[in-house]
Amino acid sequence: MRTVQELMNLKNRVAIITGGAGYLGSAICESFAEAGADLVIIDLERNSCENKAKHLEDSYNLRAIPLCMDLGNEAALKKIPDIVLEEFGRIDILVNCAALVGTSTLTGWSVPFPEQSPDTWRTALEINLTVPFILSQTCTPALRESGHGSIINIGSIYGVNGPDMALYEATGMGNPAAYAASKGGLIQLTRWLATVLAPNIRVNALTPGGIARNQPEIFTERYIRRTPLQRMAVEEDFKGAALYLASDLSSYVTGQNLIVDGGWTVW
Repeated sequence: MRTVQELMNLKNRVAIITGGAGYLGSAICESFAEAGADLVIIDLERNSCENKAKHLEDSYNLRAIPLCMDLGNEAALKKIPDIVLEEFGRIDILVNCAALVGTSTLTGWSVPFPEQSPDTWRTALEINLTVPFILSQTCTPALRESGHGSIINIGSIYGVNGPDMALYEATGMGNPAAYAASKGGLIQLTRWLATVLAPNIRVNALTPGGIARNQPEIFTERYIRRTPLQRMAVEEDFKGAALYLASDLSSYVTGQNLIVDGGWTVW
Protein backbone atom coordinates (compact mmCIF):
# COMPACT_ATOMS: atom_id res chain seq x y z
CA MET A 1 0.00 0.00 0.00
CA ARG A 2 1.37 3.42 -1.00
CA THR A 3 1.84 6.16 1.56
CA VAL A 4 -0.10 9.42 1.38
CA GLN A 5 3.12 11.14 0.29
CA GLU A 6 3.45 8.70 -2.61
CA LEU A 7 -0.20 9.11 -3.62
CA MET A 8 0.05 12.90 -3.77
CA ASN A 9 3.35 12.91 -5.68
CA LEU A 10 3.08 14.46 -9.16
CA LYS A 11 6.72 14.04 -10.16
CA ASN A 12 7.14 13.20 -13.87
CA ARG A 13 3.59 14.37 -14.61
CA VAL A 14 2.64 17.34 -16.78
CA ALA A 15 -0.23 19.66 -15.95
CA ILE A 16 -1.91 22.24 -18.18
CA ILE A 17 -3.59 25.08 -16.28
CA THR A 18 -5.63 27.67 -18.18
CA GLY A 19 -5.80 30.99 -16.41
CA GLY A 20 -2.66 29.82 -14.63
CA ALA A 21 -1.35 33.32 -13.96
CA GLY A 22 -4.57 34.50 -12.32
CA TYR A 23 -5.45 34.46 -8.63
CA LEU A 24 -6.87 30.95 -8.40
CA GLY A 25 -4.89 29.45 -11.27
CA SER A 26 -1.67 30.70 -9.70
CA ALA A 27 -2.47 28.93 -6.42
CA ILE A 28 -3.20 25.70 -8.30
CA CYS A 29 0.11 26.00 -10.14
CA GLU A 30 1.93 26.42 -6.83
CA SER A 31 0.19 23.36 -5.41
CA PHE A 32 1.13 21.16 -8.35
CA ALA A 33 4.69 22.51 -8.38
CA GLU A 34 5.13 21.67 -4.71
CA ALA A 35 4.05 18.11 -5.58
CA GLY A 36 6.66 17.90 -8.36
CA ALA A 37 4.68 18.38 -11.59
CA ASP A 38 5.97 20.13 -14.69
CA LEU A 39 3.59 22.88 -15.78
CA VAL A 40 2.10 24.54 -18.83
CA ILE A 41 0.66 27.92 -17.85
CA ILE A 42 -1.87 29.40 -20.26
CA ASP A 43 -2.98 32.99 -19.83
CA LEU A 44 -3.92 36.03 -21.86
CA GLU A 45 -1.62 38.50 -20.08
CA ARG A 46 1.90 37.87 -21.37
CA ASN A 47 3.99 39.41 -18.58
CA SER A 48 2.03 37.68 -15.81
CA CYS A 49 2.19 34.36 -17.65
CA GLU A 50 5.93 34.53 -18.29
CA ASN A 51 6.71 35.79 -14.80
CA LYS A 52 4.69 33.01 -13.21
CA ALA A 53 6.48 30.36 -15.24
CA LYS A 54 9.89 31.76 -14.32
CA HIS A 55 8.95 31.96 -10.63
CA LEU A 56 7.87 28.33 -10.59
CA GLU A 57 10.98 27.10 -12.37
CA ASP A 58 13.27 29.06 -10.07
CA SER A 59 11.41 28.08 -6.90
CA TYR A 60 10.71 24.39 -7.45
CA ASN A 61 13.39 23.11 -9.85
CA LEU A 62 10.92 22.02 -12.51
CA ARG A 63 9.97 22.94 -16.05
CA ALA A 64 7.21 25.50 -16.52
CA ILE A 65 6.40 26.92 -19.92
CA PRO A 66 4.14 29.93 -20.56
CA LEU A 67 1.63 29.89 -23.41
CA CYS A 68 0.29 33.40 -23.79
CA MET A 69 -2.85 33.33 -25.91
CA ASP A 70 -6.45 34.33 -26.35
CA LEU A 71 -8.47 31.20 -25.61
CA GLY A 72 -11.22 32.55 -27.83
CA ASN A 73 -8.95 31.76 -30.80
CA GLU A 74 -10.13 28.24 -31.62
CA ALA A 75 -7.30 27.48 -34.05
CA ALA A 76 -4.67 28.38 -31.44
CA LEU A 77 -6.59 26.48 -28.77
CA LYS A 78 -6.54 23.25 -30.74
CA LYS A 79 -2.75 23.46 -31.14
CA ILE A 80 -2.12 23.34 -27.38
CA PRO A 81 -1.86 19.52 -27.04
CA ASP A 82 0.67 19.31 -29.87
CA ILE A 83 2.77 22.09 -28.33
CA VAL A 84 2.75 20.38 -24.94
CA LEU A 85 3.52 16.94 -26.37
CA GLU A 86 6.44 18.38 -28.34
CA GLU A 87 7.84 19.97 -25.16
CA PHE A 88 7.12 17.20 -22.64
CA GLY A 89 5.96 14.09 -24.50
CA ARG A 90 2.92 13.65 -22.27
CA ILE A 91 -0.16 15.28 -20.70
CA ASP A 92 -1.42 14.02 -17.35
CA ILE A 93 -3.59 16.79 -15.91
CA LEU A 94 -5.80 19.46 -17.46
CA VAL A 95 -7.25 22.24 -15.30
CA ASN A 96 -9.88 24.39 -17.00
CA CYS A 97 -9.60 27.46 -14.78
CA ALA A 98 -9.73 30.44 -17.16
CA ALA A 99 -13.08 32.23 -17.11
CA LEU A 100 -14.95 35.45 -17.53
CA VAL A 101 -15.90 36.33 -13.96
CA GLY A 102 -18.16 38.74 -12.13
CA THR A 103 -15.51 41.46 -11.98
CA SER A 104 -15.38 41.76 -15.75
CA THR A 105 -15.96 45.24 -17.22
CA LEU A 106 -17.60 43.86 -20.36
CA THR A 107 -20.58 45.80 -21.62
CA GLY A 108 -23.87 44.28 -20.49
CA TRP A 109 -22.25 42.02 -17.87
CA SER A 110 -22.56 43.12 -14.23
CA VAL A 111 -25.80 45.01 -14.81
CA PRO A 112 -29.48 44.31 -14.06
CA PHE A 113 -30.94 41.40 -16.01
CA PRO A 114 -32.90 43.53 -18.54
CA GLU A 115 -29.63 45.22 -19.52
CA GLN A 116 -27.49 42.07 -19.87
CA SER A 117 -26.11 41.70 -23.39
CA PRO A 118 -26.66 38.62 -25.59
CA ASP A 119 -23.25 39.25 -27.16
CA THR A 120 -21.58 39.18 -23.75
CA TRP A 121 -23.63 36.08 -22.88
CA ARG A 122 -22.19 34.34 -25.96
CA THR A 123 -18.65 35.42 -25.06
CA ALA A 124 -19.03 34.05 -21.52
CA LEU A 125 -20.31 30.71 -22.76
CA GLU A 126 -17.47 30.55 -25.26
CA ILE A 127 -14.73 31.07 -22.66
CA ASN A 128 -16.34 29.38 -19.65
CA LEU A 129 -17.87 26.35 -21.37
CA THR A 130 -16.82 25.90 -25.01
CA VAL A 131 -13.09 26.32 -24.31
CA PRO A 132 -13.09 23.54 -21.65
CA PHE A 133 -15.04 21.34 -24.08
CA ILE A 134 -12.49 21.85 -26.87
CA LEU A 135 -9.44 21.46 -24.63
CA SER A 136 -10.83 18.33 -23.00
CA GLN A 137 -11.59 16.90 -26.42
CA THR A 138 -8.20 17.66 -27.96
CA CYS A 139 -6.24 16.52 -24.87
CA THR A 140 -8.16 13.24 -24.52
CA PRO A 141 -5.76 11.03 -26.54
CA ALA A 142 -2.74 12.13 -24.48
CA LEU A 143 -4.63 11.95 -21.19
CA ARG A 144 -5.68 8.37 -22.04
CA GLU A 145 -2.06 7.44 -22.68
CA SER A 146 -0.97 8.95 -19.38
CA GLY A 147 -2.27 6.24 -17.08
CA HIS A 148 -3.09 9.04 -14.60
CA GLY A 149 -5.34 11.26 -16.72
CA SER A 150 -7.27 13.84 -14.72
CA ILE A 151 -9.42 16.75 -15.89
CA ILE A 152 -10.43 19.37 -13.31
CA ASN A 153 -13.07 21.92 -14.25
CA ILE A 154 -13.32 25.01 -12.04
CA GLY A 155 -16.98 25.66 -11.28
CA SER A 156 -18.72 28.18 -9.05
CA ILE A 157 -21.31 28.17 -6.31
CA TYR A 158 -23.46 30.12 -8.77
CA GLY A 159 -23.37 27.12 -11.06
CA VAL A 160 -25.03 25.21 -8.20
CA ASN A 161 -27.22 27.72 -6.33
CA GLY A 162 -29.20 30.73 -7.41
CA PRO A 163 -27.86 34.15 -6.34
CA ASP A 164 -29.01 36.14 -3.35
CA MET A 165 -29.22 39.53 -5.03
CA ALA A 166 -29.56 41.28 -1.67
CA LEU A 167 -25.79 40.79 -1.28
CA TYR A 168 -25.17 43.23 -4.10
CA GLU A 169 -27.44 46.11 -3.12
CA ALA A 170 -25.63 49.47 -3.10
CA THR A 171 -22.29 47.86 -4.02
CA GLY A 172 -21.99 48.46 -7.76
CA MET A 173 -21.47 44.72 -8.13
CA GLY A 174 -23.69 42.29 -10.04
CA ASN A 175 -24.31 38.63 -10.78
CA PRO A 176 -24.59 37.92 -14.52
CA ALA A 177 -26.89 35.19 -15.81
CA ALA A 178 -24.21 34.10 -18.29
CA TYR A 179 -21.73 33.34 -15.52
CA ALA A 180 -24.20 31.15 -13.65
CA ALA A 181 -25.38 29.36 -16.79
CA SER A 182 -21.87 28.71 -18.07
CA LYS A 183 -20.63 27.39 -14.73
CA GLY A 184 -23.72 25.21 -14.30
CA GLY A 185 -23.12 23.85 -17.78
CA LEU A 186 -19.47 23.16 -16.94
CA ILE A 187 -20.46 21.14 -13.89
CA GLN A 188 -22.86 19.07 -15.99
CA LEU A 189 -20.19 18.67 -18.71
CA THR A 190 -17.98 17.29 -15.93
CA ARG A 191 -20.51 14.53 -15.19
CA TRP A 192 -20.96 13.77 -18.88
CA LEU A 193 -17.24 13.52 -19.55
CA ALA A 194 -16.71 11.40 -16.44
CA THR A 195 -18.84 8.61 -17.90
CA VAL A 196 -17.69 8.98 -21.49
CA LEU A 197 -13.94 9.14 -20.78
CA ALA A 198 -13.91 6.43 -18.10
CA PRO A 199 -12.04 4.32 -17.18
CA ASN A 200 -8.87 5.96 -18.49
CA ILE A 201 -9.53 9.59 -17.56
CA ARG A 202 -11.07 10.94 -14.37
CA VAL A 203 -13.10 14.14 -14.65
CA ASN A 204 -14.13 16.22 -11.64
CA ALA A 205 -15.14 19.77 -10.82
CA LEU A 206 -13.74 22.01 -8.10
CA THR A 207 -16.28 24.63 -7.10
CA PRO A 208 -15.02 27.61 -5.06
CA GLY A 209 -17.10 29.86 -2.88
CA GLY A 210 -16.55 33.60 -2.81
CA ILE A 211 -12.89 34.62 -2.67
CA ALA A 212 -11.84 37.81 -0.84
CA ARG A 213 -10.54 40.31 -3.39
CA ASN A 214 -11.11 43.76 -1.93
CA GLN A 215 -14.86 43.71 -2.49
CA PRO A 216 -16.88 46.55 -0.92
CA GLU A 217 -17.01 46.17 2.85
CA ILE A 218 -20.80 45.94 2.91
CA PHE A 219 -20.73 43.03 0.46
CA THR A 220 -18.07 41.22 2.47
CA GLU A 221 -20.03 41.63 5.70
CA ARG A 222 -23.20 40.27 4.11
CA TYR A 223 -21.35 37.37 2.53
CA ILE A 224 -19.67 36.38 5.80
CA ARG A 225 -22.97 36.44 7.67
CA ARG A 226 -24.30 33.86 5.20
CA THR A 227 -21.23 31.60 5.45
CA PRO A 228 -21.03 28.99 8.24
CA LEU A 229 -17.22 29.32 8.53
CA GLN A 230 -17.67 33.09 8.89
CA ARG A 231 -15.13 34.25 6.32
CA MET A 232 -14.56 34.53 2.62
CA ALA A 233 -12.08 32.19 0.96
CA VAL A 234 -8.45 32.91 0.14
CA GLU A 235 -6.59 31.25 -2.72
CA GLU A 236 -4.67 28.96 -0.37
CA ASP A 237 -7.96 27.27 0.57
CA PHE A 238 -8.04 25.55 -2.83
CA LYS A 239 -4.50 24.19 -3.04
CA GLY A 240 -5.28 20.95 -1.21
CA ALA A 241 -8.52 20.30 -3.08
CA ALA A 242 -6.84 20.80 -6.45
CA LEU A 243 -3.95 18.50 -5.54
CA TYR A 244 -6.39 15.88 -4.28
CA LEU A 245 -8.28 15.82 -7.58
CA ALA A 246 -5.12 15.89 -9.71
CA SER A 247 -3.23 13.13 -7.91
CA ASP A 248 -3.68 9.47 -7.05
CA LEU A 249 -5.18 10.55 -3.74
CA SER A 250 -8.46 10.60 -5.70
CA SER A 251 -7.79 7.67 -8.03
CA TYR A 252 -11.30 6.25 -7.38
CA VAL A 253 -13.08 9.59 -7.69
CA THR A 254 -14.72 10.77 -10.90
CA GLY A 255 -17.80 12.74 -11.90
CA GLN A 256 -17.83 14.66 -8.62
CA ASN A 257 -18.20 18.34 -7.80
CA LEU A 258 -15.99 19.16 -4.83
CA ILE A 259 -17.47 22.32 -3.33
CA VAL A 260 -15.02 24.38 -1.24
CA ASP A 261 -17.17 27.23 0.00
CA GLY A 262 -17.00 27.49 3.77
CA GLY A 263 -20.45 25.93 3.94
CA TRP A 264 -22.22 28.51 1.75
CA THR A 265 -24.27 25.94 -0.19
CA VAL A 266 -25.52 24.00 2.85
CA TRP A 267 -28.30 26.49 3.60
